[in-house]
Amino acid sequence: MNITRQAVKFDNHGHKIAGILRIPEDAQEKKNAALVCIHPGSSCKEQTAGIYAEKMAEQGYVTLVFDASCQGESEGEPRYAEIPSLRVEDVHCAVDYLSAQSFVDQERIGVLGVCAGGGYAVNSAMSDHRIKAVGTVAGANIGRVQRGSVDILKTMEAAGKQRTAEARGAEPMIVGWIPNNREELEQSGITDIDIVEAVDYYTTPRGKHPGSPNKLLFSSMSDMLSFDAFYMAETLLTQPLQIIVGDKQGAFGSYRDGQELYKHAASEKKDLLVLEGVSHYDLYDQPGPVARAVEQLTKFYGTNL
Repeated sequence: MNITRQAVKFDNHGHKIAGILRIPEDAQEKKNAALVCIHPGSSCKEQTAGIYAEKMAEQGYVTLVFDASCQGESEGEPRYAEIPSLRVEDVHCAVDYLSAQSFVDQERIGVLGVCAGGGYAVNSAMSDHRIKAVGTVAGANIGRVQRGSVDILKTMEAAGKQRTAEARGAEPMIVGWIPNNREELEQSGITDIDIVEAVDYYTTPRGKHPGSPNKLLFSSMSDMLSFDAFYMAETLLTQPLQIIVGDKQGAFGSYRDGQELYKHAASEKKDLLVLEGVSHYDLYDQPGPVARAVEQLTKFYGTNL
């Protein structure tokens, strides 16, 4: 199928979000179902969310993938901030943009998120019921992930002090999401499968991209630590829900989060697909696992959009 790819920008309350809109052939002549595709924390629109945006466009969906506010080619300050409330609003604004397109059926807009993007997809849908179907691939609750990796109160205090320092003119404190290369990984002594494969994905030609420079504004840790992507899912997440995870478990906990979300979501139509022998990062870009995920997502959105 021929797909038209357009670099687009849309507004998020005063700053511009950079995205890629994919339009399947002949879609301009009719109303189409559309998907907002949401990238992981530390990622960008050209990486795994872009892969899924391309694959779903091949299945006939209009897709929009974008860089989060303050990251990649999108505007927003401070740079490299990961602010969950802002990322959720990015998704709402992406729905605004799609709703205004003449070839999009505003009653058939869904979201599809990968890793932390999956958590943001869920949270966005709970607060915006224009979103009619929710798909997550290796979806993770970024607040839970961060709370499990640091001393919460000490980190909150340090992030607050750093924010005060920056308000008084200090240089922003930028840290890494993961080790910068395999050498740093080996020196750290970390052997967890998710972190090892994250380094392989983000810092080697496999997935490395200038829009994903492994930089995080440290002061935004307080925003992540106080965020729960699934809060009130038992009440507000009523849309059809498809969860896809691998059974190889690591530190990022997408298998665990998938089980929890499936258990608590209010959705009357919900499905949890666990792929055997598949890791978190296999679902980012490896042909076999991605193809299996896309097959399931195509069935899911075909039924629910």
